[in-house]
Amino acid sequence: MQTDIDPRHLIGRKAFDRNGTRIGTIDEVYLDDATGVPEWAAIRTGLFSRDAFVPLEPSELIDGALHVPFERALIKDAPDFGVGRHLSPEQELQLYHHYGLDVTAPPPLPDRDFGRLAGKDEPA
Repeated sequence: MQTDIDPRHLIGRKAFDRNGTRIGTIDEVYLDDATGVPEWAAIRTGLFSRDAFVPLEPSELIDGALHVPFERALIKDAPDFGVGRHLSPEQELQLYHHYGLDVTAPPPLPDRDFGRLAGKDEPA
C-alpha cells in the first residue's frame, strides 16, 4: 500500500474485497508501533456488525477506496479484538495467520568469523 498517505484520510472510505464486493467503511487505522506506518484498518462491516481488521499491505487504495485482496467471507471471519484499543503482538500474529500472510521472523544476523584462535588449528 502507498505509505505516504495520511492514515486520517483513510477513515470513512469504502472498502471492497478481491471481487469488488463492498465490505464496509474504514472505521479506524492502526499504525505499526515501531515504524508508525499504517498497518491495519478496522472496517465496519454493517450497521449492527462489528469491525473486521484487514491488513493494509497488500491492500491498495484505488480511486479513493480500499481494495483488499481477500474474500469478504474471510474478512468477516477475522478474529474480533474490538476497536479503540491497541493490538498486541499476539493479536497481530493471529490476524497475519488468519490472512495467510508470511510472518516469519527476520533472518538472524550473519555470523562473523574474525579469525581463528591461536593454537586451535595447529597439530598437537
